[in-house]
Amino acid sequence: TLQQFFRDVSDEEAWIKEKKLLSSNDDYGKDLNGVQNLRKKHTRFETEIEGHKPRIQAVQENGKQLISGGHYGSDAIQQRCDDLDKNWDELEKLSAARQNKLDESLAFQQFSANVDEEESWLNEKYALVTSDDVGDTLAAVQGLVKKHEAFETDLDVHQDRVRDIKKSGSDLVAKENYQRASIQQKSGQLQTKLDGLIKAAGERKKKLNDNAAFLQFNWKADVVESWIGDKESFVRSEDFGKDLLSVQTLLAKQDTFEAGLQAFAAEGVKGLAGLKDELIGAKHRQSRPILQRHSEVTRRWEKLQKDSDTRKNKLLRSQEQFKKVDDLFLQFAKKASAFNSWNENAEEDLTDPVRCNSLEEIKGLHTLHSQFQQSLNSAKADYKQLVALDRQIKSYNVTNNPYTWFTMEALDEMWQNIQKTIKEREQELQREQRRQEKNDELRRAFAQQANSFHTWLTETRAALVEGSGTLEAQLEAIRRKADEVADRKESLKKVEELGAQMEEALILDNKYTEHTPLGLAQQWDQLDQLAMRMQYNLEQQIQARNMTGVSEEELKEFTTMFKHFDKDHSGKLNHVEFKACLRSLGYDLPILEEGQADPVFEEILNSVDPNRDGLVSMDEFMAFMISRVSENVESSKEVESAFRAITSGDRPYVTASELLQALPKEQAEYCMRNMKPYEGIADAYDYQSFTHSLFSS
Repeated sequence: TLQQFFRDVSDEEAWIKEKKLLSSNDDYGKDLNGVQNLRKKHTRFETEIEGHKPRIQAVQENGKQLISGGHYGSDAIQQRCDDLDKNWDELEKLSAARQNKLDESLAFQQFSANVDEEESWLNEKYALVTSDDVGDTLAAVQGLVKKHEAFETDLDVHQDRVRDIKKSGSDLVAKENYQRASIQQKSGQLQTKLDGLIKAAGERKKKLNDNAAFLQFNWKADVVESWIGDKESFVRSEDFGKDLLSVQTLLAKQDTFEAGLQAFAAEGVKGLAGLKDELIGAKHRQSRPILQRHSEVTRRWEKLQKDSDTRKNKLLRSQEQFKKVDDLFLQFAKKASAFNSWNENAEEDLTDPVRCNSLEEIKGLHTLHSQFQQSLNSAKADYKQLVALDRQIKSYNVTNNPYTWFTMEALDEMWQNIQKTIKEREQELQREQRRQEKNDELRRAFAQQANSFHTWLTETRAALVEGSGTLEAQLEAIRRKADEVADRKESLKKVEELGAQMEEALILDNKYTEHTPLGLAQQWDQLDQLAMRMQYNLEQQIQARNMTGVSEEELKEFTTMFKHFDKDHSGKLNHVEFKACLRSLGYDLPILEEGQADPVFEEILNSVDPNRDGLVSMDEFMAFMISRVSENVESSKEVESAFRAITSGDRPYVTASELLQALPKEQAEYCMRNMKPYEGIADAYDYQSFTHSLFSS
């Protein structure tokens, strides 16, 4: 057992020795990737040590058990355990020390990588800012300036990055990184390169701005000279006008041109001079070419102004020469325009179609024509003045009048044509006068027939509606009126013939009457239908009276009430009028809210207006009322026969004892309370009057 222990200790010490050699390696990596790989290996190494620790602990535990068991080799065992502990502690310390070195190496390599990356950017940009290319055109230099401004923005960012890198280096030095000397050297080199780039950037910016200012001046000078070149052809023109209008047009253009000169002097010329002064004052390296270019532009500008003044003076002299002739042109144009306006108005009035609708209208046209003829003297005087002006203008041997397209030849033709049109107008007015006189006679004839026929219609309708006497007398009167209506059809035909003549003559109105053939024909048809309906209704009433026992007074009451509610005398009642008529005749119909159903009235309508056309004719009304009265009459006779049956013999009265004996007590008492006492006999009641009053209500 002791020997086994010693063999185990020897194996572990050999393993520890091997690992010490690995942890004592001074290779900490030469770049960032190398350090990172070594750190990964060392992590696995520490994991291996940690995994081996239980075996060390097992060996030591075995030694402790031997010692505690009083083994004879306890001293040797203890010594080997102590040596094993010492070697294990040394291994752990070496491993921790290597981990620390690797961490420092990683920080140094990260620092170095950041420095290298930043130095690479600084070197790249240094090559750009030291370039001799400052642009040969304004667009090119402006593009370079924009790029340089973008570079300055990036430079600010990289200055912050350099500060951060240097600070990280200072932190490593403060932590006594084993590469601190190299860190300090790299930080100094990085700052030196940054300072050099900043200086070079400032110099390039100045070069770009100087070149941009010079090119801006040249571009401005090109713009000014180009503008002057465009205007030089205008002031050298030999066109000074062919008449007053063209001269005034040229003068207006000249004024516009001079206004343009003044505006450009402030914007273009003075702007160029200001830019020149600014560059010379700043002692620009291109000062001599700038002065030469500005002098040439100024010379051309002054010559342009002088030529403009010369041209304006020539135009003013030309204008005076044309004013005298222009005054004559203007007078002629004004008078010609006025004469033409008068002629157009006159021609429009004279050629306006003469189509009147009455004698008053044609008389009005005659009055207007007389007024027009009175204005001819003034027009004739204007015409003579135009002739005189035309002779005076032609004496100057000038071109056409610029103010008007009218010529004297055209005006003379207008004057001759208007004389011819006046005569034609007078003839047309006379023809229309004769036509309107004939139409007025036709209106009067139609009005006389129509008014007379309408009066007869009104009187006949009133006679039909307001009939009186017995039913037979009313029927006879209606038949006579119906024959009269048929006979007057000939009078209606005369009215229609006159109406057709008016329509053929295109007469659309008639101040002598408000009636039309169609309206009178419709009224005659309505009257004819009314007579037929009333005749039929009276025949039905007579038949109903004879067959049902309905009294003539009741029929008369029904007819009177129907006529009362037939406000428009159409022979029909709408539903509202029909309901009001029923209420007047004693029907108990409730007054309901709008839209609320009325089943009682709807049931009545089912019999009188089954197709629901909204109207109830007199025939339908009378048939309904007669049927209801007939039902009452039949029921009344049945009840009266029942009372007669309970009496002792065929008597017109019934006694109280007979009622109590034949009827339940409540019904008997009801009859005795509501029947009239029969005169002359005690405790007797008149059942006939009771029955009649009961069913009549």
